[in-house]
Amino acid sequence: MTDRIRVALVDDQALFRTGIRMLVSSQPDLEFVGEAGDGVEGISLAASAKPDVILMDIRMPVLDGIDATARIVQARTAGAESPRILVLTTFDLDEAAARAIRAGASGFVLKDADPEFLLAAIRTVHAGTSVIAASATKELFQQFGSRSSATAPPPEFGELTQREREIFLLAAAGRSNSEIAAQEYVSEATVKTHISRILAKLGLRDRVQLVVYAYENRLTD
Repeated sequence: MTDRIRVALVDDQALFRTGIRMLVSSQPDLEFVGEAGDGVEGISLAASAKPDVILMDIRMPVLDGIDATARIVQARTAGAESPRILVLTTFDLDEAAARAIRAGASGFVLKDADPEFLLAAIRTVHAGTSVIAASATKELFQQFGSRSSATAPPPEFGELTQREREIFLLAAAGRSNSEIAAQEYVSEATVKTHISRILAKLGLRDRVQLVVYAYENRLTD
């Protein structure tokens, strides 16, 4: 199979890495392309193995998963498309997970999640959808008081049309595509098109980053 999802793992626990490697390798649509034991090794692995999705632990020696996530995501500015990063965390509402999402991760999964959930999460982020709901992202940032002191919308926000702003605010509030479609009296396909344009204009990768953007720029209550 040539279109398998390439998966890498960065975690400092050898036994955990072995279990994840076996789990991923057992799936016909997934390919395990490498593992690393700390953030520095993880950055090198991302560059050499070119995975589609990286499972990233947060608390590791040498360089933690937050800084590693930020550096891997920033690599796309040099012309390389960065992989989707799925943070592995121990706690459901974890301040470190919030920081990793702000750094560019596409979601988080509990380390003790069911194997099927983890596999579904890998496929979900690869498809371009965040694993955690937008409303959960907002709750995460509210929980740890990370509201920005920004008082004026950033310049690029002014490039959105009125309809795009309306849909942006609904998405930032955690509404699903179907809920937005019903409220705006448009089809779900139209909502998806608007969301794609909004993400492109604001330089965001997914709906999780959209919520972070809205929250840090005080664009939503």
